[in-house]
Amino acid sequence: MHRPQPDILQNLRHELSNGRMWLDRTVVLAYAAIAGLSVVSFTFLTNLAFAYFERVYHWQGGWAVLLWVPAWTAAIVWATRRFAPTTAGSGIPQVIAALDPAVSEQERSVFVSLRLTVAKLVLGAASFFAGLSVGREGPSVQIAAGVMQHARRWLGPQSGISDHALLVAGGAAGIAAAFNAPLAGVLFAIEELSRRLESRSSGLIITGIVLAGLIGVSFFGNRSYYGVIVVPELNWNALVPGLLVVLACGALGGLFAKVMAASLTGAPERLNLLRARFPIRFAAAGGLMIAVMGLSTGGATFGAGSETVQHMLKGEADVPSMYVTLKFMATWLTAWCGVPGGIFAPSLSIGAGVGHNVSLFMGADIAPALIAIGMAAFLAAVTQAPLTAFIIVMEMIDGHALVLSLMAAAMLASLISRLIARPLYETLALHMVAVLKAAPAPSSPAAPVEAEKPAPPTAP
Repeated sequence: MHRPQPDILQNLRHELSNGRMWLDRTVVLAYAAIAGLSVVSFTFLTNLAFAYFERVYHWQGGWAVLLWVPAWTAAIVWATRRFAPTTAGSGIPQVIAALDPAVSEQERSVFVSLRLTVAKLVLGAASFFAGLSVGREGPSVQIAAGVMQHARRWLGPQSGISDHALLVAGGAAGIAAAFNAPLAGVLFAIEELSRRLESRSSGLIITGIVLAGLIGVSFFGNRSYYGVIVVPELNWNALVPGLLVVLACGALGGLFAKVMAASLTGAPERLNLLRARFPIRFAAAGGLMIAVMGLSTGGATFGAGSETVQHMLKGEADVPSMYVTLKFMATWLTAWCGVPGGIFAPSLSIGAGVGHNVSLFMGADIAPALIAIGMAAFLAAVTQAPLTAFIIVMEMIDGHALVLSLMAAAMLASLISRLIARPLYETLALHMVAVLKAAPAPSSPAAPVEAEKPAPPTAP
């Protein structure tokens, strides 16, 4: 059957004739750029905050952190509970909860809004200032989603761009700008947030995600997050140590997700009752334990762990033998205390530690490859989003030579994790929605602050 050729001039005339449509597209792309700038600002702020913490840590032999970390942890938890309770934790479960069909348009502001974006930016940076084991990538998702959701008020009723699409675009833009990895942002939108893209606006949404990533590139340069690793040629001798890394990361990541979900949704009951009754004291006690762990590892467990990973990849790090265990515990305690902060970067550092330990144990000369495989495997096990995990690691280390290895590691580790725990972010998001629906309605529709009082529990 003969099909007529497209009329270029007629199609171009049709496209340009709809001024309202182009205005809506411009609004979305402008907000995507603002979302990218917000994440860039958050990155600069967290870097500055952690640099100041390191000055405190190196002052007088580091013992000041035994007072500094508990005091600031308690202060952050107090401020979070007082002013913005739904900024606690990562921010990814909050965005997933806002995307839940059971959550109304009015209720979305409990999880995502411009006010929460500002609060997340400040309180998230304060978590780095305290030296806690947090990452900035999860908070970047909630920060960017809050910016993108605000675009709704400027869009026309016939724009075809839904609140769902704006939230997905914002969350994915946060990942793209934070990791300097636009492709990871697109996959994150499909695999973790939406699991589909609306056909009417998918092109515009993907363009917005890429634009936010380009904003990050323009500030930080077109470079890999962890630099470029040199991987020797892999052969069958790498199979056993590589498989050992994947199995260990899959089991450990599944355990991590299970412990986090249990702690943040009500179990173990006794400790959570104590946490609910004395949240500030609980946070101070947790901060003290995190400070002790940091001192015992020479400061390696403080912060996101990015510098430790970079040193491991270069073969320069004298990583403490208990690094993986203590980083695991420090990240869990940080989230359980209820401070704003993510688990992406700490998860990558834990996985890198597993790969480093296996390379030392097996005497393998492919340590950089095992460290990269551990990063992808542990992140995939925790999030149960294997495609996003392996793409993030590949873009962060410029590891195109390891594409198949990273993909296989992420898939297998995610499968092992699913035998141990349910998907972490989805579990926490469902719990948040359930808590929101079970809470009594505010006495007056004109009291938006009161509507945020029955806030969901913290999320990693």
